[in-house]
Order: sequence, then structure tokens, then C-alpha cells
Amino acid sequence: MTHHWVRGGLRADRERALRTLDLPAPLVPSTVDAHRRLRGPYTVAGTLMRHLVPDLDPTLVRPHELEILSVAPELRAIMRPSRDTLTSLAIPTERTRFYSRLRTLRLAHGLVELIRDHLALAGQRALVVENAEHADPTDTEFLSVLTRRVPANLLTVVLCTGATDRPDLDQLARLDVAQSTVDSSTVDFVQTDGVSDDPAARAAYEALDPPARAALHDQRAAELLARGEDSLLLGAIPYHREHGSDPEGAGAQAIRYAMDHCIDMGYYHATVELCVRGRALVDWAAQTELWWAYTTKMTTSLAALGRAEEAEALYHQARAFTASPNVHMQASYATAMLYTRHHEADRKDHEVATALVNQAIAFASLLPDPKERAFNSVFMRNGLALIEVHKGNLPTALDLVNSGLARLDRDLGPDEHRLHRSVLRYNRGQVYAALGRVEEALADYDAVIAEDPNYAEYHFDRGNLLRTLDRDGDALLAYERAMELSPPFPEVYYNRADIHLDREDTAAALADLNYVLELDPDFLDALINRAGLHAYEDRPEQARRDVAAGLAIEPDNPYLIAVLGQLDQ
Repeated sequence: MTHHWVRGGLRADRERALRTLDLPAPLVPSTVDAHRRLRGPYTVAGTLMRHLVPDLDPTLVRPHELEILSVAPELRAIMRPSRDTLTSLAIPTERTRFYSRLRTLRLAHGLVELIRDHLALAGQRALVVENAEHADPTDTEFLSVLTRRVPANLLTVVLCTGATDRPDLDQLARLDVAQSTVDSSTVDFVQTDGVSDDPAARAAYEALDPPARAALHDQRAAELLARGEDSLLLGAIPYHREHGSDPEGAGAQAIRYAMDHCIDMGYYHATVELCVRGRALVDWAAQTELWWAYTTKMTTSLAALGRAEEAEALYHQARAFTASPNVHMQASYATAMLYTRHHEADRKDHEVATALVNQAIAFASLLPDPKERAFNSVFMRNGLALIEVHKGNLPTALDLVNSGLARLDRDLGPDEHRLHRSVLRYNRGQVYAALGRVEEALADYDAVIAEDPNYAEYHFDRGNLLRTLDRDGDALLAYERAMELSPPFPEVYYNRADIHLDREDTAAALADLNYVLELDPDFLDALINRAGLHAYEDRPEQARRDVAAGLAIEPDNPYLIAVLGQLDQ
């Protein structure tokens, strides 16, 4: 079996072409529409989970609850989350940490493993995905992982697109299908949530008077809202509110809700798109707070996506548009972070960053509310501590973090800003570790884990620290706890493999390295270690394959050349 790509024409053409394919039984009852206008990020993955999860064996579902509820929040009605963190529980005004851009890849791997394990029991199936060219990047990433990790003879994926350009997915065989013209019957364009490609339907829609069109969007938004499905709030509902009778009010607020959810979940491409739409709806002068909400979350997302120059341009625009002290405080701090953290190496400038963050600290010191003044001053000084770390001034950074923790304890209640307090203590642990004060670093890591036990990265970093203390048994437990709490990520398995190698447990090490390279075939260090292990255990063909794969990534890698020399002796 092979995957298929059915392209061109109208959807009706592609549906006819599908009937010529000899496909296995469907994974879900009907074609999955990938258009991000329907449910935003994870329109495809969420649809699969809503269909599959209620009928799956709970032992399959339980290890993947985080991934499932991330892409299909409606399933909270039948699943009780057990791995919430301070980050996921933080109220919006106390959210000071955002997920890595790599989180969506981890979610994709976890979801794919759930589907793969289900198929191992259910047998061969097919999945047909329509409008793949309009999928959100989260779904494109998910489908790429799905087609790479699940063989076509277990799950045959058929991608349907109206575009002539191939979707950015790996390992899909092309199926060019001759197209024919069909007579289209008029359907209600609004009822399809604007994803219909039927020319007659679109023409009928565009021929309506604007008030009549808006009324249809209002009606459809109300219908969808009554369904109580949270993912609709990320796609179709904001679309209809945006085109309804109150775009600047209900439309702008619907987009804001979707934007807030997407940035909190680490769906940064969707956040940028929503912010662009929101900024187009509002008058910055009349709705400064809302305009700034769109702007600052767009810039945060752009920075996370490696688009720091675009973010900086928006911060400059914000300074030009308003004299709001709050906007200038936040813009100064965030621009400082671009210069110390996010810009390309040739544009980083820690002195510029210091000047900007000092400006933000000055603004924070003038805030009238004492608690807001305390929190923002500490937050800005934490940014200054990061700059001092980057400048190599570790004792100064430690003093800044210590003074920040002391001020929060003095000026805020014990349950206020718990997330930021844990972040500060974790940051102090990192500074202690960099200073070689490992026991003090470990004490801080233990404290933040006690406060926030389900945050996987804390356990991962604690495991790394324990290794420096030659406490490999405890490090293994920390890594395995991180594995339990997070969707799959290769680094933790790579580090565990390293311990297995040190202990000469080559079978366990090989299993972990195999899994690392299943998750990330270009993980160079894993290719190096596996090549060496294969050579050591007299598997020259496997070793040569890993050497060739590694040298394709880094042609002059000395470790791989050494393995090659060993094999050629």
C-alpha cells in the first residue's frame, strides 16, 4: 500500500476520484476536512480524537491524555486531566511562561503513537483528509509525523487538495488524477463555514446584500455556540463573528478568545494569524487595550517562531502609536529580550538589551498599585538577570533573582503569582548550577518540583544535574518521570541511553537510541552513538548506515569519521 495525493479541481471532482481508489476500511466514518477555518489548530487531529477516544481502551488513552485534551478540549467531558501544571492553571494575568515552539511536535508524536497502537489492534485502515492545503501548521506537522512513523500498509493516508502545489508533507506518493468539470448545485456557503469551493454557492453568497450576509453569519455563530464544543471557538465561531453584524465588538472579542487560547497552548502560527485579523478590526486609538493585546501576543508568537525582526518592528510601531506607560513598559522589556535572546547572533546586543530593560524597570517603579508595582519590578529585573547571565555576570544575576524572590515574599500573598515565583526559583537553580554550586541548585529544583510536580522539564533538568553528581540511579528516575509527564521528546531518551551506555547495558541503550531516531531522524549525537554501538557489537552494515546519515548532516564530524576508520580497519 502507498499514501495518495489527489489534487486539483473542485471537491466534487476529488470525491469522484476517491471512488476509483481501492482503500482499506476507514479509520473514522467520513472524510476529515483539514481547513483551519473550521476548528483552528489541530482541526484534523482533534477530529480524529473526538471520533476515536470514546471507544478506545482506557489503557491506550491514559498515557496520552495531555495530547488528547490539547487537541480536543471537548473530551474533558469524559476525561479528567491528571497532569495539570502551574503553567496550565495560571490565570491570564499571572501567565509569565509560554511553551516552547517544539511542544506541538511532541504532541504530534504522542497522538501518532496512540493511533499506531490502536491500529495494531484494529488492523489496516485508511484516512482521507480534504482541504489539506488549508490546514493549520499544527495539522501539517501532525500529518507529516503520521505518514513518516505509521507505515502505509497499516494506515493509508489520502490527502486531497485543490492547490497544484504539494502540501509540505513527507513520504507521500503522488497520485495525479484527471479532472473533469461538474455541475455544482448551490449550497449554503455560510453553513459550510466558508470552506466550500462550489462556485455557485460562493456567487450566491456574494450576491447577498451585506446586512443579509451578516445576519446569516450571526445565525450560524449562534448555532455553533449552542453546541458547546470548545474547538469551534478557535475556528468557525470567530470567523462568523468577524463577518457578522458586529465585527468590531463580538468579532474582535471572539478573535481575542481564540488568540488567548492559542498562545497559551503554544500554537504560535495560529496566534499570529488571529492577531493580524484582530488588528485589522479595531481602531488602535479607540480600543488601545484590545489593539495592544493583539499586538503583544503577535510579537511574542513571532519571537517564538524565530521571526524576531518582525516582532521588533511591531514594538516600534506600538511606541509610535501610544503614550501608554504600560505599553511602553512591556514593549521595552520585550524588545530587550529580542536583543539578548531571540535575534540572530549578529544582531544580539546585550548592552542595548540592558538599556531597554532598565527603561522597563523605570516604568514599573511608577505603577500606582503597590502589588502591581512589586510584581512588574521583579519581573523586569528577572529579565535583567537573564541579560547578566548572557554577559557572564553570574553573581550579579544571582543577586537580582534573590532580591526578586525576597520582594515577592514581602509584598505579595503566598498564593499570588505562584507560577512566577516557581520560575524565579528555577532560574536561581540554573544560576547556581552554572556557578558550580550544585547542591544549592538541586535544592531549588527539588523545591520547584514540590510546587509544580507535573512540569516535565523540571524533572529532565534535575536528572541532568544529578548526573553531574554521579547519581545515575536517581537521574534515571528523574528522566523516567519526565517521560511519564510529557509527550515524547528525544532529548530525555538520549540522556537515558547515555546512562545505559555508561552501565554497559547495550540492549537498553540501543532501544533508547532507536526511539530517539524514530522521533528525530536527524538527531546527530544519537546517530554518532548508535553508529559506535553498532561497530562495537560487530554490526558493520548498520554502523555504516548511521555514519552515512550523520555525515550527510555534518560531513566533517570527527566522531563519525573515527567510526568509519574503525570499520575500515
